[in-house]
Amino acid sequence: MSERIHDLVGIGIGPFGLGLAALADPLEDVDALFLDQADGFRWHPGMMIEGATIQVPFLADLVTMADPTSRYSFLAFLKATGRLYPFYIRESFYPLRSEYDAYCRWVAEQLDTLRWRRRVVAVQECEDHLLVTAEVLGADGSTTGIEQHRARHVALGLGTAPVLPEALASLGAGAVHSSRYLEHREELLAAGSVTVVGSGQSAAEIYRDLLEEADARGVRVDWVTRSPRFFPMEYTKLTLEMTSPEYTDLYRSLPPERRAALGREQRSLYKGISGDLIDEIHDLLYRLSQDGRTPATTLLSDVAVTDARHDADTGEQVLTLEHGLLGTRAEHRTRAVVAATGYRAGVPDLLGPMGERIRRDAQGRLDVARDYTVDAAGRIHALGIEEHTHGVTAPDLGFGPWRASVVLAAITGREPYPIERRIAFQTFGLPAGVLQEELS
Repeated sequence: MSERIHDLVGIGIGPFGLGLAALADPLEDVDALFLDQADGFRWHPGMMIEGATIQVPFLADLVTMADPTSRYSFLAFLKATGRLYPFYIRESFYPLRSEYDAYCRWVAEQLDTLRWRRRVVAVQECEDHLLVTAEVLGADGSTTGIEQHRARHVALGLGTAPVLPEALASLGAGAVHSSRYLEHREELLAAGSVTVVGSGQSAAEIYRDLLEEADARGVRVDWVTRSPRFFPMEYTKLTLEMTSPEYTDLYRSLPPERRAALGREQRSLYKGISGDLIDEIHDLLYRLSQDGRTPATTLLSDVAVTDARHDADTGEQVLTLEHGLLGTRAEHRTRAVVAATGYRAGVPDLLGPMGERIRRDAQGRLDVARDYTVDAAGRIHALGIEEHTHGVTAPDLGFGPWRASVVLAAITGREPYPIERRIAFQTFGLPAGVLQEELS
């Protein structure tokens, strides 16, 4: 173990960790190191569907919203790869998903502060700093050694893990999570019938990707969502202002139970489907139905999967469906299931040695403060795993640079990237100076 004490050790190199690394790179007063157990950058490889775009404009890259002059911007990537003019002529703000992944890998290749194949197993206090212990992994994933790094601050960019609802968990390998869709695509189509379960963009992209080829092969594809409708992501400008520090302040002022309810109510702000994709799906169904044909597909909304089992005699997956409005129940048989059921942040075991010095809420989740710290000393920072405490800004790619600016300000004691504290035209809550009365 080196006696060197880094100003910052980042754990996890997803878009938020990589963005923090890129913004820290030019700062002479920040000695940073970033660790990840993967062997290189990969962003949702199981969902790199041909032609799919990200749902935020190119300005929501790793750095631009903190530093528009950064050499690590998306526009700098386009220039370096000879694609700036084609992107300009394309006249779309939304990069291809594969293009965004390539951009992130381009940034990662330029940073010498990244260490891959490092699985962090513990963060603990050591005198006046933190000690980060990591296993060094070989190409086969086995542990080949142990490293320890000293740090004044630690940033947790651990991301979220795929969630499989309890009703589908009993299917085991019979239910493929959307995060692994592409590696299973051919076997899904070969199964003869596929049911997509989910409400958001991933479910819609998978359904669209399967539908046309499935129709040509005579394969049935169904889509089940418990949402009342196939709703689009809200993208009006005043709604987008909710992705702001001002709205985050309002969200944090609410009691936990109200935050939880609000999070469910606001799903369409960031978990809805692109309006263009919804229209594209309808156009495809229209085209497949010409000449009086009936496409082999059913779309079911307001329908929840409440139970599932595997029928060994027929080889089918049997889903119990329940209609929310009607209160009726039915069985649905399918050969394969794709669960586009989202992701969830957990409490990493690596914080175990910190004990009670890590704040937790009543449900055992990390209690993330307004400044994104999770410990009383203000040395451990959360990146993108604070949706339950900060709301819609947590998963938003465009807000990542703002949060990174706050973290770097805490580390340096200055604002290397000016923090814009007011960005919305509207006021959330009642205006200051107005007599307020709490309603019972």
